[in-house]
Amino acid sequence: MGVNKVILLGNLGKDPELRYTNSQTAVCSFSLATGERRKDQSGNWVDHTEWHNIITFGKTAENCANFLKKGRQAFIEGRIQTRKWQDKEGKDRYTTEIIASTVQFVGGGKGESTGKSASLSDSVTSEDSGPPPAMPKLPTADAVAAGGGDVSFDEDDIPF
Repeated sequence: MGVNKVILLGNLGKDPELRYTNSQTAVCSFSLATGERRKDQSGNWVDHTEWHNIITFGKTAENCANFLKKGRQAFIEGRIQTRKWQDKEGKDRYTTEIIASTVQFVGGGKGESTGKSASLSDSVTSEDSGPPPAMPKLPTADAVAAGGGDVSFDEDDIPF
């Protein structure tokens, strides 16, 4: 038995894409950028961005498509999944994705502001400053859609 758990906090690289399966299950996909600072061989700090393919299903997928936009910050909990598929030439290809079980909206997108707020109270640096601060309770995608989530936007938060 093992554990397959992923926790990500990052910004969307593009608008979510919503589609439906033959059985009418909503499926939403989007890319999420996470970043870190690390020292190179010369001792200089360099930024590194990692891109993650995120997949959501059901009501969460519909809410992500409705409320998330490029540049918006999101907190994702889920699991890693690698799937195999064949391209047009019949060659095997592999895609690694994050299957999100929880999506929490952290910041607003361009031009969006509901007058409510949900943000991280402290930022974490790459320097050895001890463990990161505890995450505050953030609204889920379903809570925001139901009007119960707190969401705000500060244009300075968008790294793009």
